[in-house]
Amino acid sequence: MFKAVLFDLDGVITDTAEYHYLAWKTLAEELGIKGVDRSFNEQLKGVSRNDSLCKILALGNLQVTDQEFEALANKKNDHYVEMIQAISPKDIYPGILELLQDLKANGIKIALASASKNGLFLLEQMGLKSYFDTVADPEKVGASKPAPDLFLAAAEQVGVRIEDAIGIEDAVAGIVAIQAAGALPIGVGRAEDLGREIALVPDTRYLTYSYLQEVWQGA
Repeated sequence: MFKAVLFDLDGVITDTAEYHYLAWKTLAEELGIKGVDRSFNEQLKGVSRNDSLCKILALGNLQVTDQEFEALANKKNDHYVEMIQAISPKDIYPGILELLQDLKANGIKIALASASKNGLFLLEQMGLKSYFDTVADPEKVGASKPAPDLFLAAAEQVGVRIEDAIGIEDAVAGIVAIQAAGALPIGVGRAEDLGREIALVPDTRYLTYSYLQEVWQGA
């Protein structure tokens, strides 16, 4: 049986993707960069803040100093943090609280493996912090998704071999990272977006403890 579940946050536990999009769009407009629309935003899902900023600057063909880059990344985060202050337990996706409760009751380790630097804050806002054994710090890993580093760090922090873990993601970059790490991926979304070779659920209501057991036993 699997011994840990490694969760992405945006699009799996709650939906802060809209706030990320609006914060990036606001920053881009302040810089005079056009083209940060919903289609472009697909490239930013599951990607770290710094890598997302690099893509936006490249879109506008802008070059900045390291100091300016850091200031811009912080400015985007300020926009985002201001927007997410209202997040509460009502924003938890359907089925997620029940899944966390069942995992806890069955002694399964639970970790957050999110590129979001606000992951801990968001868990606290939703009243979920107590369910998580660890929150992997995206700033302390070598590379962001689609590299496997964040999932490897999450598994190590809960003392479980990565091969004994399930990773849950809604973005291609995250699925690639889970596979590269050696965990078993479960995707939330469409096969057209995430691939047909992995276990998929259309939404989080289907992420039950029994479903995770079925996927694991069938792998």
